[in-house]
Amino acid sequence: MAHTDDEGDERLAAEGEVAVARLAIDSGDLAHAADHLSDAILAAPQLPELHEALAELCAAVGGPAAARELFPLDGEVYLGTVVCRAHVEAAAGDWDTAVGLLASAIQYEPARPWAHTAWLAREDLPALVDPDAVAQAVARAAGSLPDPLPAELVDTVRPFERLVRAVTDRHPEHPLLLAMASGLTRRFGATARAVELAERAHRLAPGHLPSVMLGNALRADGRPEEALTVWEAELARVAPDEGNSSSYLAVDVAELYGTLGRPAEGLPWLERVLATEPDHPKAAAALHGLRHAVDGEAVHLLALADHHRDHPDHEYAQDLLERLSHREPWLGMVPGTSEATVNLLHQVLAAPDTDRDTEIECDVSTVEPPSSQLALHLALPRCTVVYRSIDEPDPRLPLIKTSAAVWAWDGTDPKPAVAPPAPESAELVRATAEIVWPTIPAAYDHAVRLAGLSLDDLLGALVHPPLPREDDLGRALLAHQPELWVRAVQAFACLGIAHHRTDQPWPESDRRRVLLDLLLGPEDWVAEAAGFALVAIGWTHPQARADIATQLRRRLHYSVDARRVRVVTILRPVCHLVLAAPWVTPADRDLARAAIRAEEAADGPKSEPRSEPEPSLEPRRPGFLGRLLGRG
Repeated sequence: MAHTDDEGDERLAAEGEVAVARLAIDSGDLAHAADHLSDAILAAPQLPELHEALAELCAAVGGPAAARELFPLDGEVYLGTVVCRAHVEAAAGDWDTAVGLLASAIQYEPARPWAHTAWLAREDLPALVDPDAVAQAVARAAGSLPDPLPAELVDTVRPFERLVRAVTDRHPEHPLLLAMASGLTRRFGATARAVELAERAHRLAPGHLPSVMLGNALRADGRPEEALTVWEAELARVAPDEGNSSSYLAVDVAELYGTLGRPAEGLPWLERVLATEPDHPKAAAALHGLRHAVDGEAVHLLALADHHRDHPDHEYAQDLLERLSHREPWLGMVPGTSEATVNLLHQVLAAPDTDRDTEIECDVSTVEPPSSQLALHLALPRCTVVYRSIDEPDPRLPLIKTSAAVWAWDGTDPKPAVAPPAPESAELVRATAEIVWPTIPAAYDHAVRLAGLSLDDLLGALVHPPLPREDDLGRALLAHQPELWVRAVQAFACLGIAHHRTDQPWPESDRRRVLLDLLLGPEDWVAEAAGFALVAIGWTHPQARADIATQLRRRLHYSVDARRVRVVTILRPVCHLVLAAPWVTPADRDLARAAIRAEEAADGPKSEPRSEPEPSLEPRRPGFLGRLLGRG
């Protein structure tokens, strides 16, 4: 197996620590030597010289039993100390303690090859360990392992799993060991064997733990209905006075109903838990998650965010919010666009001989959001776009009188109305912008690094976006979907504005004034980005929600009304913004949903009749299609 540079560096570091440890052993400073070996084993657990030095240390102190004192486990314990102590205990013949300590190391850092040690592979070890101790060790290690294990962890944990399998085969009537081994086996993907082990444990000792493990194994083996039967039978068996020992199982039952596509059947289980344990760490979050599964409304996602803000120790609410926001428009990513300019850009970029010198000369039938040209120029600087007409209502005009404007129009030709940001400010925006984010509050928090930038620089970034970062994602965006990068820059620049002078009360603040000017300004992606920043403020500052709902409503109604007579390419993203702000009125949410449905219907086959005009691209001179992919 090839070694990475990092592995080589770690080995060198470990060899240095071992060399110092041996000097300390020779000088009689054994405690100092133990410290260096604890450092070395973190860097290179399998280094042969390290284990030789550890044996030398044991000999110098009077044997492995005496060496225990050099690796104390009381107080604040260092991981390297735990691993060295495990090897010392093995050398002393205390196999139960050695296995337990190794399991603790796996628990805290499973990616390291702690289990790849000779003594753990001894053929006689399964006969030397107590099954109770092994069961406890499995519980310690497996509880922190992903389910299923990713490929990179399978190899590191495999020797431990082999020992557990051998001990289980030797003690086939030990319920606790069988149950815990089922959980470890399941993580390795052997779900049928996991079911077999858990069924045996359940037959030998029916009860809570075997029931939980059997349900987990059945679910992993693709038998969720059988898992429900086992779990519900266990919950029916538990006496009402047994406290909250079964509340987590009730949460699992409820969520399994959600997985089966029957979330409404899971709600009563969670409601019962909350009736007796209103502060349960998972039940309230799970309830919001299931309600979202029932109707898909973002109000339940907002409830998850509010719950986590009120109960920061309830991490499950954050986990669920991330899962349900994943790649949802505005909730977890910038949405795509539908401008004809961008559609053409995609066609050109898909051609095998396109590069940054490729020229595009085209006419667009009607004015589109000017930010679409930013995407075009970002990928293909040598391009020309001319808009031939302006449909009514005029998309170049703001909805209100504004003081902050980032675009100026010379007839149908848009130009940035603000200067580019300072280079260091542009670089900070470049380092901050993302096309995806875990949750809206996470995006808002991430953008706090832009709080120190001036409004001029943040406004400048909206129409002078920096190039994408020089990484794999940045190169892919520039080559295939530069519009997503432009939208990411605009979204995070507006989030930076949302953090500007937060000491100012919201109603009179500069951040409110500027974001409303942008939201209600000319029809452009910038308006969407400002709307996203306002939505993020609403998610994180509930007192601003009523005001933000009013402003979103103005943009929504204008866009819907304009769509009756012309194409409004930002309509769908604006509707998704409204749906991401569930504190707006039900009527406005219904309007947004109806508008999205209408746009989706309009996306049908081109042969279908359309009552609305549609933007189109036409050649500026004969032979355009032949020259479209030509070089300048």
